[in-house]
Amino acid sequence: MGNAERKAREKEIRKEDIVLSAERVFFTKGYQASTMDDVAKEAQFSKRTLYLYFNSKEQIYFEIMTRGYRLFLDMLKSGDNSSGDIEPLEGLRTLFNKFYAFRKEYPHHFQAIMEYQNREIDFTETLTSKSKEECYELGEEVLKYLIRLLKEGIANGTFLPGLHPEKTALILWSCTLGIFNTADKKENYLKNYYNLTGEELLYDSYSLILGSILRKESSSHSRKEFT
Repeated sequence: MGNAERKAREKEIRKEDIVLSAERVFFTKGYQASTMDDVAKEAQFSKRTLYLYFNSKEQIYFEIMTRGYRLFLDMLKSGDNSSGDIEPLEGLRTLFNKFYAFRKEYPHHFQAIMEYQNREIDFTETLTSKSKEECYELGEEVLKYLIRLLKEGIANGTFLPGLHPEKTALILWSCTLGIFNTADKKENYLKNYYNLTGEELLYDSYSLILGSILRKESSSHSRKEFT
């Protein structure tokens, strides 16, 4: 390994150390309460060193969300649906199941994505285009997966004719995010006022959402328990 390659490798290792340290800080204190000073202290670097790699706290947060999206997409692409030949209805179930599993297995990355998705405004212009665009592109892969399933399901008669695949995908994804957010944030409220667990809300919402886009002859197959 040449000197230039060694320096590039050391730079990547240091950048990775900063992101991992930021994860520990953000996941413990919360993003809003955390500062670049906190991250520098956790990483055992000077604040000046941090700014050689990241120009803002927001940029680091996008790096963490990017890691989260990669983890989720790896889960989504694994297993029986890795070949791309999965049936549309089963594909939607798989998406919901995998998102549910992602929430359980990587709760902090799940929450980082959810908190960003539920922000009223986007992050500031201090982010480099690479940091932001990479995260957005990974998020778009989820929508592209949904759009493909919807197009196939409309074509083979599984889903209602006349659905607009892109708009329907956005609606389904927005509903999914909202349902998971409610199940997480309002768990005590659901239990105390409606004797309903967060998981029950997820299950019933999933069935209702599927039922809204299925053709009548397919609706009897919509209630299939997720794992």
